[in-house]
Amino acid sequence: MPDQKALVTGGSRGIGRAIAMGLSAKGYDVTIMGRSGETLAKAVKDGVARNSRAVDVTDEAALSAAIAETGPYHIVVNNAGAAESAPFAATKLDLLRRMMAVNVESAFTASRAALPGMMAQPSGRIVNIASIAGLKGYAYVSAYCAAKHALIGLTRALAAELIKTKITVNAICPGYTDTDLIARAADRIAEKTGLSSDKAIDHFASTNPSGRLITPEEVANAVLWLCSDGASAVTGQAITVAGGEL
Repeated sequence: MPDQKALVTGGSRGIGRAIAMGLSAKGYDVTIMGRSGETLAKAVKDGVARNSRAVDVTDEAALSAAIAETGPYHIVVNNAGAAESAPFAATKLDLLRRMMAVNVESAFTASRAALPGMMAQPSGRIVNIASIAGLKGYAYVSAYCAAKHALIGLTRALAAELIKTKITVNAICPGYTDTDLIARAADRIAEKTGLSSDKAIDHFASTNPSGRLITPEEVANAVLWLCSDGASAVTGQAITVAGGEL
């Protein structure tokens, strides 16, 4: 598949890095995008992807231009995201807007920018990395939950619009995954509650029946399947990778 290009936003670390590595191993010409040029360059040096482009995914003009310049893409994985927590009473509108911008608007922009080129390909795949928080509610992350629910709505609506084409649109909804994002969240909990970071990690792991964190590679494997020819009839789905939590 050397002539088929794949884009992974937020592809230099965590889940995005695992997805990019998996696609590269399958022979795709992978480009990763994110804010840190240094982190992206290291990922390319490590063999995660062939190319990288430093861009703020919340900047519509910059992201659209980067996709136009590096495409056309056969696969787009909208993985870039962020999570901030606060009690609802302390959740300001600007926090909600930040969560929408990085978790939803970036996927909207990337998909919209990539679609013209993708439509000219024999087939195409758009995969949005949502969260189990897009399918259920969690206390203290109302803005994040709202954004991930919106991303799943976008996934289903776009899939319905493209149903007569050979482009599929799906979402993956991981549970708590063993990434630096969870490690930072555990550190914040430790600072606020006096619990150790290890105890905070144990709390995250206890939310699903398997009693452990999901690995980035497990999420990547689900993405790889959705990108395969065998998943050509799967579209508009929100697939959980969460150890039986939902």
